[in-house]
Amino acid sequence: MNSLRNIWHLGIKELRSLWQDKALMVFVLVAFTVMIYTAGSAGSMELHNAPIAVVDEDQTVLSGRIINSLQQPWFLKPDLVAYSAIDDLLDKGSHTFALVIPEGFERDVRQGNPVALQLNIDATRMSQAFIGTNYIQRFAMAEVAEFLQPGSSASTGLPIELVTRVSYNPNLDGTWFGGVMELITQVTLISIILTGAALIREREHGTVEHLMVMPLRPFEIMASKVWANGLVVLLAAALSVTLVIQGWLQVPVAGSVLLFLLGALIHLFSTTAIGILIGTVARTMPQFGLLLILTILPLQLLSGGITPRESMPQLVQDLMLAAPTTHFVSMAQAILYRGAGLEVVWPQMLALMAIGGVFFTAALLLFRRHLSV
Repeated sequence: MNSLRNIWHLGIKELRSLWQDKALMVFVLVAFTVMIYTAGSAGSMELHNAPIAVVDEDQTVLSGRIINSLQQPWFLKPDLVAYSAIDDLLDKGSHTFALVIPEGFERDVRQGNPVALQLNIDATRMSQAFIGTNYIQRFAMAEVAEFLQPGSSASTGLPIELVTRVSYNPNLDGTWFGGVMELITQVTLISIILTGAALIREREHGTVEHLMVMPLRPFEIMASKVWANGLVVLLAAALSVTLVIQGWLQVPVAGSVLLFLLGALIHLFSTTAIGILIGTVARTMPQFGLLLILTILPLQLLSGGITPRESMPQLVQDLMLAAPTTHFVSMAQAILYRGAGLEVVWPQMLALMAIGGVFFTAALLLFRRHLSV
C-alpha cells in the first residue's frame, strides 16, 4: 500500500509539472487536433478541382461528350482554348492539364482507325499530374466505348469481366486513412516525448537528487511517470477520436472506441517505457531529440501505417515484429476500419503486453543503475 501511495503522489506531481509547462501542453493540444485534422483533410490522394484546358479541334458529338465528362469534383469546368495558348497556360501555372482533341477524331473512331489524344501536363504539380492522367484516360475511354456501343464499357469484348468490390471504404476516401493514421502516429510520438522530457526535466531541475534521498524505489519513480504521462496521452486520444476524427473529419468508426482505447492503453505501456529508456541514456534535451529521431522514424515508417508490411522485405517484416507500433497499427486498423472485436485483436494485445514488459524491464534496470551512479 505504501508503494501504491508513493506511485500515486509522484504521478500527481508529474501531472502538475506537465500542467505548468505551457509550451508542452500547447504542443500536445496541437498534435491531437490541428495535426490530425490537417493530415486527414489535406492528405487526401483523390483528384479535386484540378484546372484543365481543352483544345477541341474536332468539335463533334464525341469530343463534346469527352469534354462534358471532365466534371467536378475531379476537375474544374474545362476552359476551351486555342492550341497556341497551351504553352502560355502551362508556363503561368493556371492549368495543370491541357487536352488536345485532334480534327477528325470522331471520324477515325467510327472507321476503326488508330486515334490518339494529346495530354499536356504541368508535372510540377506532381500529385495532381500523376492521379489526373489516369482519371482523364479512364473518362475518355469510357466515353468512346459508350459512343460506339451504347450500354457498353471500356472492357467490352474481353473474355473476362473484372468486378471490384471495395470494403470498409467504398468511396476510397483518403480522409478516412490520413486522420486515423496520424492519430496512431501521435499516440506513439507524444507518449515517448512526454516521458523522456519528464525525466530530463527532473535532471535539469535537480529534483532527481531529491528523489534519490527519499524512501522511494526506482520502480515507484518510473511507474509514476508511466501512468501520469500515459493518462494524458490516452485522454487526448479519446478526445481526438470523438471530436476531430468523428466530428470534424466525419470519419465513421466501425468498431468500438473503448476497445481501441484499451489497446492504446496497452501500447502506451511500451512507448512510455521507451521514452524513459531514451531519457535515461540522453543527458540533455538536444541529445534526447536526436535519439528520438533515430527511434521514431523506423517505428513509424516500418510499422505498416504508411507502407503495407507485405511490400517490405521479409527480413524487415520479421524484425519489426519486435516493435510495439507494428502490432498497434494492425490492431487499430482492424478495430477502427473493419469493426473487429476482442476475439480478433487479442493476439496483438498479448504481443503488446509482452513487448511492453521487455521494454519496461530494460528501462527499469538502466534507470536503477543511473540512480545508483
